[in-house]
Amino acid sequence: MKVLLTGSEGRIGRAIRAEFEAARIAVDGVDRIGAQPRDVLALSERDFDGIDVVIHSAALHAPHVGALPDAAFWRDNVAATKHLVETAARAGVRRFVYTSTTALYGAGAAAGRIGRAAWIDDGTKPLPQTIYHRTKIAAEDVLRDAGERLSLSVVSLRMSRCFPEPLPEMIIHRLHRGIDERDVASAHVLAVARIEPGFRVYNISAQTPFSREDTEALFADAPTVIRARAPIVAAAFHRRGWPLPARIDRVYDASLAMRELDWQPRHDAAAMCSEND
Repeated sequence: MKVLLTGSEGRIGRAIRAEFEAARIAVDGVDRIGAQPRDVLALSERDFDGIDVVIHSAALHAPHVGALPDAAFWRDNVAATKHLVETAARAGVRRFVYTSTTALYGAGAAAGRIGRAAWIDDGTKPLPQTIYHRTKIAAEDVLRDAGERLSLSVVSLRMSRCFPEPLPEMIIHRLHRGIDERDVASAHVLAVARIEPGFRVYNISAQTPFSREDTEALFADAPTVIRARAPIVAAAFHRRGWPLPARIDRVYDASLAMRELDWQPRHDAAAMCSEND
């Protein structure tokens, strides 16, 4: 197998590449930076010779909002996706994995009802708020159409919060809305094995210790729920004198990906506490 990976020089792209190479799977990286810069919109059919799977990780992200014009988001997040999937399909590539984001849930990720945290699963309706959200949804729409029209196997992995932050913030986010880049990468490796035609979406987030039955209590008194559901985390915070959050307003549910992709995130909040003792 050989993979073409866009955004290969980014932090997530590098993690994905490392995971594939550890599995002895060849990767052809495409990025506008690096030793051999290439723009996705400049790729032609010959660039897909010998390629079995495309992973599209390149995109403009939330930090670019306001710093770049909206037209740049439509170019890099939507037009580039359309060009990539259609060019790859003409070259005979039948499998496509897209690195998406839970950010596209937008307002839908806020507390869904008064006094209750929102439970966000793969079927939750996105309610975009920014150009970033809108263009990531538009890119998924392009891929959904391509999957159906061209009989491709397309998987969109909506990854949750995944960037360096102060340790206590990262640990808390891993309880309900965060993920380690290594777990993002392992999900991509498993997603390429999905070969059914059509478009499929999966939330990708660290396994939460919470359940739907906890959502009201999480919104009203998160420390009590954390002590009951995540005692290792609660104990670690107590030892360090770190305060637990008073409220949690959303929980990302990645159980569908765990079931259908046989994926198991390993770097959750409890693991972080153990690693940093």
